[in-house]
Amino acid sequence: MNTKVTIIAIVASNGAIGRDGDQPFHISADFKHFKAVTMGKPVVMGRRTFEALPCGALPGRRNIVITRNKQWRAPGAETACSIEDALNKCGDVPEVMIIGGGQVYKSAMPLASRLEITRVDAPVEDADTFFPEISGDEWRVAEQSEPMTDPRSSHTFRFITYVRKDS
Repeated sequence: MNTKVTIIAIVASNGAIGRDGDQPFHISADFKHFKAVTMGKPVVMGRRTFEALPCGALPGRRNIVITRNKQWRAPGAETACSIEDALNKCGDVPEVMIIGGGQVYKSAMPLASRLEITRVDAPVEDADTFFPEISGDEWRVAEQSEPMTDPRSSHTFRFITYVRKDS
């Protein structure tokens, strides 16, 4: 299998990705970027991430949800018991997108060859979920947008693509 594993996330300056079961930032340009990057590709996520989606399964993408609960079901979603099981279920596809949450990101980091990170220049003080460290020993910046400002929240952010140094 030559499937590329890509992680996509929106990350605060202090590494935060979640607070009380939701992502702390709702930036329109990030949602558009997420849709463009993931459309037509399998998306792998944890159960809590799936349950936090406002409209259930993401249309135009195969939704694979990692859960320990063998009875858990949701319309438009398939289940897997681990990141490896989820990737096996994807079969021989060019790319699989890992979309969260924290535990799934941590499990997928050693398997990923690319990270699509929306970096928000603001910390989240009361966060309870964090993105794994992006080590400069393992990752290099391949592309980086100019800083942009979200008109609704006034948060400054940029899109950063990291690639694994050995790939």
